[in-house]
Amino acid sequence: GCLLKTKTTMSLAVTPPPDVITRRALAPYLLIAHELEEVEAVLQGQLRSSDPYIDELVRYGCLLRGKRLRPALMLLAARAVGPIRPEHRTLAAVIEMIHTATLIHDDVLDQATTRRHLATVNARWDCEASVLLGDFLFSQAYMLAASLGDLEACRTLGQAARVVCEGELRQKGSRGNFDLGETVYYEIIEAKTAALCACSCLLGARHAGAPAAVAERLQAYGRDLGIAFQIADDILDIAGQEATTGKSLGTDLQQQKPTLPLIRLLNVACSSLREQVLQLIAAPTEEGAGVLRGLFHEHGTLDYARQQARAFVTRAKRQLVDLPGREAVTALEQLAEFAIQRSC
Repeated sequence: GCLLKTKTTMSLAVTPPPDVITRRALAPYLLIAHELEEVEAVLQGQLRSSDPYIDELVRYGCLLRGKRLRPALMLLAARAVGPIRPEHRTLAAVIEMIHTATLIHDDVLDQATTRRHLATVNARWDCEASVLLGDFLFSQAYMLAASLGDLEACRTLGQAARVVCEGELRQKGSRGNFDLGETVYYEIIEAKTAALCACSCLLGARHAGAPAAVAERLQAYGRDLGIAFQIADDILDIAGQEATTGKSLGTDLQQQKPTLPLIRLLNVACSSLREQVLQLIAAPTEEGAGVLRGLFHEHGTLDYARQQARAFVTRAKRQLVDLPGREAVTALEQLAEFAIQRSC
């Protein structure tokens, strides 16, 4: 569970992890480097408080920055069909704040202790601080969105956030349900992960002046990319290395979440193997986790999951055919590949 800490202020004398974008020198991010810097400036300006304790929390939340995938999707979707406008920078900051809030809440639910090579907020402070910080980020995000005076954008963001929460609730309700099928699994991850990616692309295209049909194509691209990204994340939770991913791994099995590799293993297993798998999950040990990892490899379920992720990436890239901004389209194709080839 969460350990309550009595110290209310802590030094931020930590060394942030190397920036994933810079370190990998990803071409899609380089195309919109200037605009991403402007999004960062908006975020830095928003994530402040006159109260020292709150200010320290929100600034630490900035250190947990990740790939900035959703802002990149929004900006590149705009470039694929038209110009990047000032409102894109604001909306990109909004969607990143919403995403960060969901991650902070996720870390509480998963009892995770590490993210982006740093201690999670719940590990460094406590669960109460994490929940309240997530709430702070949500409210700040919607205040910033409202500053644009665009009711449709606010409605789209609110709908996406609601879908994310529904997905998380469905996942919570599915814990321990080892009869869960692949169809329901896809519905859950489409909601909890893909919804914000789809929303990013939709808003990017819409505010660049794209026709509705084109904006819907980019929305579909974002949705399929998000599903592929989550499948890859579920694979990393089993087969990744914490030193590389920079976050706590193995939480899905500990929390008895039926992710695609596990669903596949249970579907192909004979009755005795299925019983062995369920026993290992019911009474988790470090040794048992190693046995499970071996079973995932032995029965090809990780490869199966990778194949499904690849299929979603292929489908996503089909949505980009004939869009006018060729450089941005190439970058979006690269982002889709990165979603499933990453090690972090």
